[in-house]
Amino acid sequence: MSGIMEQARSLGNALARTDEYQALRRAAQAADDDREIAEQRSILERLEGAITTALRAGQDPDEETAKAYEAAVSKLQANSTYQRLVAAQSNFDKVVQKVNETIAKGLDEGADSRIILA
Repeated sequence: MSGIMEQARSLGNALARTDEYQALRRAAQAADDDREIAEQRSILERLEGAITTALRAGQDPDEETAKAYEAAVSKLQANSTYQRLVAAQSNFDKVVQKVNETIAKGLDEGADSRIILA
């Protein structure tokens, strides 16, 4: 089992060195430093709380809250720094998806193997 964990650690290290991961880290840092994004996130958290409270009470959120939420989401999505973050996340997700597909292929091949590793 420790061999598998070491390979997992090695895979994590390799993923961290990819261009896609490095771009994601830079985009996330830029988003953290962006005041407009921080403001929109704060507004969204407040509105999400109000919407959750209404839904838990068995009610739909009022129209003003719903419109304010949609406006805040739109403003956040229009932010170029946020757009770079979303694109970087998508690119890294594609890398991880390819890795997962390769692992799944390895599992299939390993399941068909007659050699048992203890």
